[in-house]
Amino acid sequence: MATGNPIAAFGRGGLNTLSGIGSAGIFLIHAITQIFSRPFRLRRYIQEIEFLGAKSFLIVFVTAIFTGMVLALQGYYTLSGFGAEALLGVAVSQSIIRELGPVLCALMVAGRAGSATAAEIGIMKITDQVPALEMMAIDPIAFIISPKVLAGIISVPILTGFFDLIGIGGGYLVGVNLLGVNEGAFIGNMVSTVTAHDIWGGFLKSVFFGLIIAWVATFKGYTAKATTEGVAAATTSTVVLSSVLILVVDYILTSMLL
Repeated sequence: MATGNPIAAFGRGGLNTLSGIGSAGIFLIHAITQIFSRPFRLRRYIQEIEFLGAKSFLIVFVTAIFTGMVLALQGYYTLSGFGAEALLGVAVSQSIIRELGPVLCALMVAGRAGSATAAEIGIMKITDQVPALEMMAIDPIAFIISPKVLAGIISVPILTGFFDLIGIGGGYLVGVNLLGVNEGAFIGNMVSTVTAHDIWGGFLKSVFFGLIIAWVATFKGYTAKATTEGVAAATTSTVVLSSVLILVVDYILTSMLL
């Protein structure tokens, strides 16, 4: 076919997209299987969990407390129109536990740790650290990628739990201390309404989100061109793609869990 044929161009684009998805899938399967292979580098896993989880706590804390405070402020003036201020605790807790906690926490981690992870791996390629590992008979996937994938699966759910607690605490501060909602009604209605299904549903989402962040960041960094421009492009695409996938997967999981 002619080069300028739009149908041929569309077909090539579709094939390239499918090839990229297949490569990313094989990459993820290889990374996950290497988690359980020997030698088990415990120190590497701890370092990655610290980087992705512990060092993301501050931004998660700030995001969570102000999210809870804004929810309480907006929710109070919405519910007061119906004389239902006592349900403020329910509105804040359900919104955070079901949706805002997992999603906003994942977006913050993707922006901070996901971009840094892609840049780190890209720089390792530029400085020939990846080929050096191969020359020493060390699988780069097992040494570099697998610890980051496991760290994402472990760290994001833990951070989501902190986000939920801090966000509800921020809502309590505004609702009870600032707006004068009855403390017993705020807490009592929240406790009687939030179920284990809500909590575990939020944590299930966060496991998928952590996997998505680590997968996209490591794949983009590992397949980036070994130039400064290539690393910059990989870093940008990591944040954009992981954020979009988080929102898409959130909708899919929400429709399945309701």
